[in-house]
Amino acid sequence: MLLLRNLLFAIAFYGVSVPFVLFVPIAGLFGAAALRGYCDAWARYMIWCARWILGIRVRVEGQPPAGPVFFAAKHESNFEAVELTPRLGSPAPVLKQELTRIPIWGWAVQRYGGIVADRAANASALRSMMKGAKATLAQGRSVLIFPEGTRTQPGERPKLRSGFAGLYRILALPVVPIAVKSGHVWPKKGLKRPGTVIVSFGEPIPPGLPRPEIEARVHEAINALN
Repeated sequence: MLLLRNLLFAIAFYGVSVPFVLFVPIAGLFGAAALRGYCDAWARYMIWCARWILGIRVRVEGQPPAGPVFFAAKHESNFEAVELTPRLGSPAPVLKQELTRIPIWGWAVQRYGGIVADRAANASALRSMMKGAKATLAQGRSVLIFPEGTRTQPGERPKLRSGFAGLYRILALPVVPIAVKSGHVWPKKGLKRPGTVIVSFGEPIPPGLPRPEIEARVHEAINALN
């Protein structure tokens, strides 16, 4: 049954995703806001498929605050990378530079208004990231980052990447930590399985704190479910 669920999900989700991606440039012609709405519709379709085909439910603890904030989330699977987008009102995501090189999708990512993070972390890359952050601030949008930098296995607590502290300083926004438990139903490898994904919003952390303090508080908060 588990194998059948995964097969049906692949047919339903990826069968729609391929034409969806092909039509992204058309949606982009109507502006960034239209493109975000288009992408949110795709995200909601994935969530629907996960719920009704895979048996994956989402339980939310707490609520995100209103107004532009800096969301910092745990990253255990690709599920929350998609699920959080419509839930948080289409924030500007901090993305790996590699994603911008994917044909069609890479163009859409930049049109959507993501902040590109280069893992090289040299001066040029950091300037580019800060430029993207300032553009996001000017638009009054929130920002979403996975500060540990990559998907982790349940229970893993890697250190935060250096880019988080730099963005925290320049954005000067409250940080809302988001603890996520999803790897048990949506693993990096192997079959997806029925269960409940937990998304838990922590208390906002004010801007302006010293780097060691903000990193320690965010690291602890996003790992609260581990």
